[in-house]
Amino acid sequence: MKIAVIDDERSIRNSLKDIFSFENYDVCCAEDGLSGVALVKSEKPDVVFCDIRMPKVDGIEVLERIKSFAPEIPVIMISGHGTIETAVEAIRKGAYDFIEKPLDLNRILITVKNALDKSRLIEETKVLKSKISKSNQMIGNSDKLNEVREMIGKVAPLDAKVLIIGPNGCGKELVAREIHAISGRAKAPFVEVNCAAIPKELIESELFGHEKGAFTSAIRQKRGKFELADGGTLFLDEIGDMSLDAQAKVLRALQEGVICRVGGDSDIKVNVRVVAATNKDLKSEIAAGRFREDLYHRLSVIVIKVPSLEDRIDDIELLVNHFVNEISSEMGLLPRKFSKKAIDELKKSKWPGNIRELRNVVERLLILCSGAEIGGDDVVKYR
Repeated sequence: MKIAVIDDERSIRNSLKDIFSFENYDVCCAEDGLSGVALVKSEKPDVVFCDIRMPKVDGIEVLERIKSFAPEIPVIMISGHGTIETAVEAIRKGAYDFIEKPLDLNRILITVKNALDKSRLIEETKVLKSKISKSNQMIGNSDKLNEVREMIGKVAPLDAKVLIIGPNGCGKELVAREIHAISGRAKAPFVEVNCAAIPKELIESELFGHEKGAFTSAIRQKRGKFELADGGTLFLDEIGDMSLDAQAKVLRALQEGVICRVGGDSDIKVNVRVVAATNKDLKSEIAAGRFREDLYHRLSVIVIKVPSLEDRIDDIELLVNHFVNEISSEMGLLPRKFSKKAIDELKKSKWPGNIRELRNVVERLLILCSGAEIGGDDVVKYR
């Protein structure tokens, strides 16, 4: 980790350099604001310590210049002539912290540690977002998939409710995430609820939250998914498995824009776009008395049908190449090519698990096959 010190006082520069060097940080120094800006541009430090009063360019202007080309670098301002107004101005213009002279050793080291931790978290968040973005791509150029993309483009900017239908493993969640990503709610939360994975007796608490003491294990108040998704998108996956009681409360939330926590007696306003998905035929579920017809009509303003993998066989080669790169990166494996015969074998196969099953097969082949190229015989053996 590298720290830059910008201060016109030699004694301060030397003291900070000694402190940080003792803590095994790399240290670079500048004696005025102008050279300090150049130093940050060339050295790209992880943290900057900058004095307020300096010749040529003062510390506040140095701060502004650094933030203009490297906003992610924490800048800690130091001054022997500090006032509350100066500190407030520095923080307002992006400083991470403000420390008065004479400098306290413990305060300096704690501030540096916290600043580095923040930088590390920001960088990790960028990496994770990048990985999530890549893993959420809709891969393929088939006509069926392009029809889905066209529908997403039309409906995403609006707040219309969407029902996504299709078999298990075909990518319904990817469609929901894409709708959110290009909507006006993209900067707000995307909250997912798998209705099939939550026990019937807990689904209402999961969706609407509960008050302390509402039931035996309710030892504290809990906010539900509707509240957590406020301003954003709530994705109700496998909604066909939701209990009738929970369906009634979801219908009220959609109609009135309010919810009530389990055990509560006051309404809470929520502003949520609901996108639902199911692998079931909801009209058949309605006829069997297992799904509310009024809720179905609320949810199905727009219906997007996601094709099965067997309906988009031509996308298999693109999907395989995508999964090879993704899995190799995740597991530290060398990417390997699938031969034309291997791709042909995959295209001939049945895919009841759809894209999820295809990914599992690609992962299995990458792990078990030792050759530089995965062939048709490998697919037959390990499929």
